[in-house]
Amino acid sequence: MKISIIQPDIIWEDKFQNFNKLEHLISLSEKNSDIVILHEMFSTGFTMNTEDLSESPHSDTFDWMVNMSEKGNFGLCGSYIVKEKNHTFNRWIFVTPEKKSWHYNKRHLFTMGHEQQFYTAGSRQLIFKFRGVRIMSAVCYDLRFPVWSRNRNNYDLLINSANWPESKRDIWITLLKARAIENQCYVAASNRIGTDGEHIKYCGDSMIINPRGKIVADAKINEESVISGDISMIELSDFRKKFPVLRDADKFTIRT
Repeated sequence: MKISIIQPDIIWEDKFQNFNKLEHLISLSEKNSDIVILHEMFSTGFTMNTEDLSESPHSDTFDWMVNMSEKGNFGLCGSYIVKEKNHTFNRWIFVTPEKKSWHYNKRHLFTMGHEQQFYTAGSRQLIFKFRGVRIMSAVCYDLRFPVWSRNRNNYDLLINSANWPESKRDIWITLLKARAIENQCYVAASNRIGTDGEHIKYCGDSMIINPRGKIVADAKINEESVISGDISMIELSDFRKKFPVLRDADKFTIRT
């Protein structure tokens, strides 16, 4: 499977300008990509302006994603602001060219940024299968909580869509590698660059990491870019058989 990751500098709270920019960057991705990954709140930036920017579950952003997925024949994913039944979610969506979709509401809201005052936390993990690969979703701050993403040999690829600030760059890279190693999975993570409307700086560091913790593809710091890399289910299976860490993992129950 080939994965492409988009690393943009987006326009604050202007989804239609961001659609145009992202369309251009997506057009630069590998033509045979199976999955294209966008970052957290890719259409607006990490904003608490939910009153003006939230959308119904199947509105402009969802329709745009479906259209891009269908045109490019790839799965497309990222998060945006969704309001449903009087709750507002930082919702990660994955859409396919066949117009099938899955969604995940961000579980760990960033309390230091007051996200919990404007959004409702999710309560369910999302693990699904696309083109032969079992995928688990995560959004930004989820990365700090390893129990939530603990692999019970039920997924192969962890996707994280983030707005991770430059000031915590080393933590970002360290945790991404840790999640790949401890879960014996591939990790693909998308982050933005630039400065947002709250004057927070981002430097990117979007990357794909293999189950041994090796970076197999990464974007240049502070540059808009598109990166691509291949993941192999055969290699992953062989590695897990030769070094069966997951077999010895502790059993536990997540209570929400």
